[in-house]
Amino acid sequence: MDQERALEIAEGFGEDLAGRLRFIYELDQLKSVLRQTVLADGSRQENSAEHSWHLAMTALTLAPLADPPVNVERAVRILLVHDIVEIDAGDVFIYDDAKRAAAEADEQAAADRIFGLLPDPQGSELRELWDEYEARETPEARFAYSCDRLQPLMLNLAIGGGSWREHGITADRVKALNGRISWGLPSVWEAAEAMLDAAVVDGDLPPAP
Repeated sequence: MDQERALEIAEGFGEDLAGRLRFIYELDQLKSVLRQTVLADGSRQENSAEHSWHLAMTALTLAPLADPPVNVERAVRILLVHDIVEIDAGDVFIYDDAKRAAAEADEQAAADRIFGLLPDPQGSELRELWDEYEARETPEARFAYSCDRLQPLMLNLAIGGGSWREHGITADRVKALNGRISWGLPSVWEAAEAMLDAAVVDGDLPPAP
């Protein structure tokens, strides 16, 4: 039996169930989307599904440090859906401004298609969480984004610079982007910035030109 055959059987029990199972199958593809970031042990690239789980756990772990305080359950829900669009749109390197701007329309179309697999109101609810993350206007979305910036920073530090060194990303650009950690985790950003300064001294992060 393949995926389509399984879904055909599910349809016999109603389109509501079939739509939910179709969505679950779709999520499996996120495990095949590779990111620039390498695991902390240096063994391989991280995939986007692993990244989303790691961010959800990061949010649970750092929630007591959130400033302003947040509804951590909502922040975790945001993080679990925030990269689902990469199933269609792929992962774009965070420092590639041109490609990121070009990918916006693809990501919107992906959100329409993928969240549309689910029956309402659940499909609309998950899409609203994704939109909330993209807008970064609520405390929960800004905290989620802070976690999203911190996790790859920590992995890059763990492997001696990682994608920063590979792509020639200098300290000023790393600080400018990752300074947004302070949006939801100001005390954590102070520590992260000190780590970045040490990485420059150690030769793991190219200094500002």
